[in-house]
Amino acid sequence: MPQVVPPAGTSAELRWPPLIEGRLVKRYKRFLADVVLEDGRPVTAHCPNSGRMTGCCTPGRPVYISHHPEAHRKLHYTWQMIAMPSSLVGVNTQVPNRLVAMAIKASLIKSLRGYESLRSEVSVPGRSRLDLMLSAPGRRDCFVEIKNCTLVQDRTAMFPDAPTERGRRHLERLRQLKAMGNRTVIFFLVQRMDAGRFGPADSIDPLYGKLLRRAVASGVEILAYDVDINLESISIANRLEPVL
Repeated sequence: MPQVVPPAGTSAELRWPPLIEGRLVKRYKRFLADVVLEDGRPVTAHCPNSGRMTGCCTPGRPVYISHHPEAHRKLHYTWQMIAMPSSLVGVNTQVPNRLVAMAIKASLIKSLRGYESLRSEVSVPGRSRLDLMLSAPGRRDCFVEIKNCTLVQDRTAMFPDAPTERGRRHLERLRQLKAMGNRTVIFFLVQRMDAGRFGPADSIDPLYGKLLRRAVASGVEILAYDVDINLESISIANRLEPVL
């Protein structure tokens, strides 16, 4: 069911569950991370990030995990953040969709204001799903695909951090939907505070960079924002200039 977008001024801050500090031992098998807590106890936490996590999974760094003792969970801890030298970094890939949707509802994303409803996980032609669809009477539907970005080098936030066939497919869907008369947006959320601009990671996935430039040249809009992140909460902060 579509969610009604409320007036400007609505809160768009996502608060963390109670956090426990530890030190990262290693991240392995994509979804597992061994952590030593401050009292010396070793625990294994769920890593909610399927990417390579280049530059934000350094062993020995402080990390922050949350405790979830529900009986149905195999792992009772979830890795939320890592403290890198220049910024806290949010590693949970479930955060961007929630946070961007909240920011749109609160009218904090200037170019995405004026829509009356928001739908999540929208099916589109090509047996794909995109993250959001915004709609309002008299306006073209706006499809938004959100990408989590944690890789920063020389103050440039970059995506992806590993070759991504799925990400390339999303760019093609956005380009096709644009050609059909819709508005389309690729939205990169940088879950850290040490970037001044955004660009595709051509050295990691050159085809993604090529398809991103092709999509933008075809009218797909690109938005990149960083966050204000601390041990209490995370919120949308500054728009970053895309460098293509």
